[in-house]
Amino acid sequence: MPYRHETVVVVTAQHRITGSITLARDGYRSRVSDVLNAGEREFVSLTDALVERLDGSEEARRHPFVTINRHQIVFALLPDGEDDTPPDAP
Repeated sequence: MPYRHETVVVVTAQHRITGSITLARDGYRSRVSDVLNAGEREFVSLTDALVERLDGSEEARRHPFVTINRHQIVFALLPDGEDDTPPDAP
């Protein structure tokens, strides 16, 4: 199955994490919301992630890979101007 990568910002109670999420090229799990709402998964994985504390108490740190418990996510968004619609969607 071909995949694509989208940049996403995930906010938890203590952190803002910006990274790349892997999505299906089209169909099932081709949108960020499909991955976040997948009941059979407890964790969401991001690559090339920048992790920042919301209180600014530490410098932001970059990590090649992070995984986040879905239940800790307060909200997630795509950076301004981005759309997670698969490239060939009608």
